[in-house]
Amino acid sequence: MTEKIKNVAGKGKGFAAEFREFIMRGNVMDMAVGVIIGGAFQKIISSLVDDIIMPLISIITGGIDFNNMFVCLDGNSYATLEAAKEAGAVTLNYGTFITVVINFILMALVIFCLVKSMNKVAEKFAKEEAEAPATTKICPRCKSEINIEATRCPHCTSEL
Repeated sequence: MTEKIKNVAGKGKGFAAEFREFIMRGNVMDMAVGVIIGGAFQKIISSLVDDIIMPLISIITGGIDFNNMFVCLDGNSYATLEAAKEAGAVTLNYGTFITVVINFILMALVIFCLVKSMNKVAEKFAKEEAEAPATTKICPRCKSEINIEATRCPHCTSEL
């Protein structure tokens, strides 16, 4: 019976073995670590925006609290966003959106700086690797590739 199933389903590894092989690939594990670290990093950036940058922006703008910037769609007015939510009002929370946009811009800036510094480090290591000396050159007349020590081109016989 199992032989018939293998013939119909296709020969090879079982589902569990294929899944185990997929999970154990290096790039999948790297991606998982990246997602976990990215989630923790997102919390740091959110705290930076919510606890440090937004209060500074609030001071600069004269005490504007972006979290309480909203439009109540039922026509009533409420002092705070929490009061509107407690009353069950439908609100358009554009202040929260502004905070999330600032959060995104800061996250993008930090990631850009990290990638830029990693590229500099990679470039530095690439320069340290000794480049192999050239063993060929191009003939100025016929543009053929010739030995670097040649004094005459073997293709067009011009003197070099």
